[in-house]
Amino acid sequence: MSKIIRTNPAAMPKPVGNYTHITKIPRNAELFVLSGQIGTDLDGDLPITLNEQVCNTFHNIQTALKSENLNTSNIIKVNVWATEPIHWDYFYEEWDSFFKTEYPAMTIGYLSALGLPEIKIEIEIWAAKP
Repeated sequence: MSKIIRTNPAAMPKPVGNYTHITKIPRNAELFVLSGQIGTDLDGDLPITLNEQVCNTFHNIQTALKSENLNTSNIIKVNVWATEPIHWDYFYEEWDSFFKTEYPAMTIGYLSALGLPEIKIEIEIWAAKP
């Protein structure tokens, strides 16, 4: 059975964070793209702080993955968009709890605004099922 392969080429600098430079999906894998997830709770309320939004966002991603019988090992790419500086100690604590050691490819960008003024972080997920 084919599986997702994650590599960091020896001829490249090591990643500056907990991600993988290259994530390869096997031929004929089923591809899943999650819309950018934000930090709303089940009632649709959005917390004020970035860290609370981060926590809720990871929970929402987990729920979306489970709905398709996927888990974090299926994630191949993560795009993180934030409107204010990320508290890296907190973010990586949540990130490491979520991914353990199978880190996907990742891009992080800072924007002046997201879809609503109160949204501070949005995370887009690409996943594959071999």
